[in-house]
Amino acid sequence: MDVWGQWFGTLGSAVVDGGNPVSASSTVQSDGSVVNNGGANPASGYPLVEAASLDDALEKAKGCPILAGGGSVEVAEAMDM
Repeated sequence: MDVWGQWFGTLGSAVVDGGNPVSASSTVQSDGSVVNNGGANPASGYPLVEAASLDDALEKAKGCPILAGGGSVEVAEAMDM
């Protein structure tokens, strides 16, 4: 947890929501079938981070501690509704 706190510390006020880890996930396919364990790229958690651009968000994601364990980070824009 210390490395997560350190990473969030480097992001400062850009952290909008520190998020939460998630438990096992399932994916509902377009045909209605369900793939257990999250399919090809299961979510393990999320934070919401403010960024000036996609490139800025990608640069910030490069510090995510999940990468040190061989994981990956998906970056997507949260759209206002």
